[in-house]
This record gives sequence, structure tokens and C-alpha cells, in this order.
Amino acid sequence: MTGPGDRALLVLEDGRIFRGEAYGARGTGLGEAVFTTGMTGYQETLTDPSYHRQVVVQTAPHIGNTGWNDEDDESARIQVAGYVVRDPARTPSNWRSTRSLDAVLAEQGVVGVAGIDTRALVRHLRERGAMRSGVFSGDDLAPDAELVERVRASEPMEGADLYGAVTTAEPYVVPAAGETRFRVAALDVGIKSNTPRMLALRGIETHVLPAATPIEAIDELAPDGFFLSNGPGDPATAEGPVELTRQVLGRGIPLFGICFGNQILGRALGRGTYKLRYGHRGINIPVVEHATGRVAITSQNHGFAVQGEAGEVFDTPFGRAQITHTCPNDGCVEGLSLLAGPAFSVQYHPEAAAGPHDAADLFDRFVDLLEEYRRPSGRHHRREDG
Repeated sequence: MTGPGDRALLVLEDGRIFRGEAYGARGTGLGEAVFTTGMTGYQETLTDPSYHRQVVVQTAPHIGNTGWNDEDDESARIQVAGYVVRDPARTPSNWRSTRSLDAVLAEQGVVGVAGIDTRALVRHLRERGAMRSGVFSGDDLAPDAELVERVRASEPMEGADLYGAVTTAEPYVVPAAGETRFRVAALDVGIKSNTPRMLALRGIETHVLPAATPIEAIDELAPDGFFLSNGPGDPATAEGPVELTRQVLGRGIPLFGICFGNQILGRALGRGTYKLRYGHRGINIPVVEHATGRVAITSQNHGFAVQGEAGEVFDTPFGRAQITHTCPNDGCVEGLSLLAGPAFSVQYHPEAAAGPHDAADLFDRFVDLLEEYRRPSGRHHRREDG
């Protein structure tokens, strides 16, 4: 029988409370309640910097079956503010497992709640939208009304400046696997570990740089390309990365962005951004590429989007650009491209760890762009067509 010390609550800002059992660390976790539809890859989800300061709800009922291993982390630690599951595994079983999910959550101080009706919770979030929330257990339990007020006093995700909390403190280099064909500067606003690995497999030496890197450092590095990573928070707060992106575009350096990087490029091209009702989070989200009609099943994690319509062509300070991809579920912008310049981005995760690999060829497209705009004498050339 569950004792008082094992109780845990998920409290939403609209006053809805879900009661369950403590899972992971005891204490308080405050963040935006969001749900992810992935049926696998919980370790990659928990360590994805894009989930920083979010309370993640798993729609898949059975979580923790494969335990925790030493290979699949997407950053140096768990990033979520809290974790919500229906039916946690009692005993993990996998040949790579070194410890249980529950033990890792407790070790890293991540407060969770188990045993609640996650189906009812997800339906509630779909109807009401993602919202502020808190997971409470142990000595932090208090009267319901007091906990609701604590949640309502916490910071909302809209207007949240979070990428600085997850960026690298110092630059580092991930070498190419085999011969080095290109050197790329990657702006870390929440980069996942699998991204430099995907670049390395294509002969790219990746220089991962802090979010506050100035253009002078890019000029000194003289990269063949520039990469904008995924990351957390409201893109409307990312003034520094947006300005750096404008300067990179002005130099004609080939650019590829994903997720938060798509929103940064969109802002650099003059587009606005807005908050989605409950976002796209999972590994089964369809995206249409309008030039070909091809549909890819993609991995996504974003609560904000770029303003625009399918196929829309618009003017920018760097020439015309186009909305290249959208989600057929809701029309959300999923990709952008300069028509007369070497820059493109997508809202989803082609590195897909975990997730489908339908979009992995976007890294090959980036390589093609690097080859086309290779610097013959220390300067990138510009394409005059389009």
C-alpha cells in the first residue's frame, strides 16, 4: 500500500490536479506541461536540451522497460523539469542497460509522478493547450490551493529565454569520421549529441560554439558552412543568434538549421514566430515537402512556429525566400529556404535520435550545398540565379 511519503501530484495552472505515486526524485519540478507521442526513445527525450524546463508527459503507457544506458544521452544530463508516466517498469531488461530509469531520475534530481491517467491528462492538454505545471512529492506536498498558486506564480514558456542555460560554455570540436571534407561552425543553442555524429559521418569537422559567439569568431574560423541547432524557449528572445545569423547570411556562408534553428533563420529573414496550442512532440509527425509532394514521417519537439503559409514566397534582405515544408495536420511551417542563397532549415529533427530516418538525407543536401559553395580562395561565391 502506498504511504504518505510515496504520494505525488501533478498540478496544472488551470487548477486540474492528477494524483499518483512518486517516481524518481522527491521534491518540486516546475515547468510547462507538454506531451510526447513517441513509443520509444525516452532516454533521448529526457536528455534533449529542447525539453529544458518542461514537464514531459509520455503518452505511451509503459516506460522504463529498457532501463538506462551509457550510449544514448543527447546531452550531459536530463533536461526536463519533471516527468509524468502511467506504468513504469518494475525491472528493466535490455542488454545495454546499466541502471533503471527511476534510479537515474533520482540521481539527477528530476521529480516525477507515476500511476496517473495519462490518457485523460493528454486529452486535457489537447483541449486546453500546454500550460504551466508542477510535480510535487515528499516534503514539498502542501494543500492543493497552495500548490496551484505556486504553479501560477511560475514563469510561462512564452517569453522564456532558455537557450543560454543549455549552450556549451566553451567551444569544442567533433572531428570528421575519416577524411575531413569540410569544416562547419555549429551554433549551440541546445544541440543534440547525434547531430555532430551525423555531420562527422559525412566528412564534416564540426566546431560547436557557444550561443554568444560573435561574428568575428566565425570570420576567424572561416568555416565552409554554418549550422543552427535545436534548442528550448521562445525564439522571440533569441536576439543574439538572430543577429549572428543575419551576419552569416550577409557573408554568403552556406547555412542549415533545424528546429529552434529554423525559427532563428525565419526571424533573420524577417518572419515572426508564435506559440502553438500544444506543440509537436513525438516521432510520428508527417511533413510535406511542397516541391516534390514527398511526405516524411519526422521526429519533432517544438512549441513555437514560424509565421507563413504553404509554398509562400516572400522578400527578405537577402533575396526571395520560400516556405518549403508544412505539416498536413495543422498547416504549421516546417521548412524555409532562400531561393537565391545557400540557406535552408527545417522545423523537425533529421538526426532523429530516437525516431524515423526519413529526413536523414537533409544532411546530404547540406553537404551538396557546401560543395556547391566551396570557398575557392577564402571567400564564398554567390549564385546569381533564382
